[in-house]
Amino acid sequence: MTPPIQSTTTDKQQWKRDIRSASLRAAVLLILFANLILGNDHDNFAVHATVIVGYLVVSLLSLGMAITRRESPSTDTFFVSLDALLVIIVLYEHLFRFDVTEDHGLTTPSLAIAFLLLNHVGLRLMPWLVILFSSIVLAGWLFLLLLMTARHWSGGIDTHFVSKDLGLAAAFAFAAIVVYLLTIDHRTIMRVAIESEERRLNLSRFFSPSVVSDLQIASDSLDLERREAVVMFVDLREFTRFTETAPAAALAEILAEYRSIVAGEVFRTGGTVDKFMGDGIMAVFGQPKPSPDDAERALQCALQLVRILDDWTKWRRQEGKPALDAGIGLHMGTIIGGVLESGFHDEFTVFGDVVNVAQRLEAMTKILEASLVVSAAMLSRVPGSLSAADWKRKDDVELPGRRGTIGIAYLERMGWTQTRDPSSDVH
Repeated sequence: MTPPIQSTTTDKQQWKRDIRSASLRAAVLLILFANLILGNDHDNFAVHATVIVGYLVVSLLSLGMAITRRESPSTDTFFVSLDALLVIIVLYEHLFRFDVTEDHGLTTPSLAIAFLLLNHVGLRLMPWLVILFSSIVLAGWLFLLLLMTARHWSGGIDTHFVSKDLGLAAAFAFAAIVVYLLTIDHRTIMRVAIESEERRLNLSRFFSPSVVSDLQIASDSLDLERREAVVMFVDLREFTRFTETAPAAALAEILAEYRSIVAGEVFRTGGTVDKFMGDGIMAVFGQPKPSPDDAERALQCALQLVRILDDWTKWRRQEGKPALDAGIGLHMGTIIGGVLESGFHDEFTVFGDVVNVAQRLEAMTKILEASLVVSAAMLSRVPGSLSAADWKRKDDVELPGRRGTIGIAYLERMGWTQTRDPSSDVH
């Protein structure tokens, strides 16, 4: 479904195009009427009057269909073809006389109408309509010029006008080519702009606005390479059991709120959301652009999330809604990050031992009944971090599936209840 704002913008743009089209058609009618009243060629009064009435009807019909949104490619073709026929009739209305005179040159009003309607078609920004219009006009122009020349030859009248008319036809053809190229360029620019906007929107799902801006300027930041970064995993406790009994609406609601909270805080502190994995969220600080304060910002983000997610859980329980506690794991080291090409789907991601450690630290929050588990190596990168929270320390901790031990620090969860069933809150 089209968003309301986008729909409103499209309607306004369409309305502006309708008004512009009506204005140009009104200008053509004004030229035709002025030529009828002020022109010296009264022999063709009936032809002028017929053209004016016919074109007025066509213009009103076109405007009505545009306002009622009944336009289509077929109607565009129909009205553009009628405009081209009008140009042909106005250019060589001499052929409607029974006599043949030497005074038959193309008039300024007729040429003005030809070029005005060419611009009118060009403003539709559809190259194929420009080709259609100019092809009909030029084909009719040359055919009627040939017919006019034949009539003059048969009557023994001078045909000095041929070179001049051919020159004007060539000028019209050149103008048509220019208009066609402009419409092509416009469509190219629009396509590039749309692709750029789609790319920006896609990047904005994972990066903060400032990082998105940098990525659009310096695409080299997306290249796969090694760099120092902080990886953070956030996960909801008891989520699997919750999904077994929770209604789909309740599941969608809690996931949407949870993802919005985590992604919002990650973006606010300059991090990147690498991926969403059900209730799991992987965030990175220092990728794609490393900074000296990556560790500090990552720890600040984690501590803020501990507080915000705790408040969110308490609020949901007070409202009688299902609530889930969250666990956070944080580790820093060398990662490999960038765009990983697979041929069918290119993915911006990070991988390496740091990712595995961060994920296992997050898993330890359940064992330790903690809200946040951070590696000692991570804390050592942030001066004064030990006094920033009531840390519990453990040395020589073995992580599943990984050789060696690691030092960790963690924050105990207040009011942790491992036996609580969140689905019991669903009404």
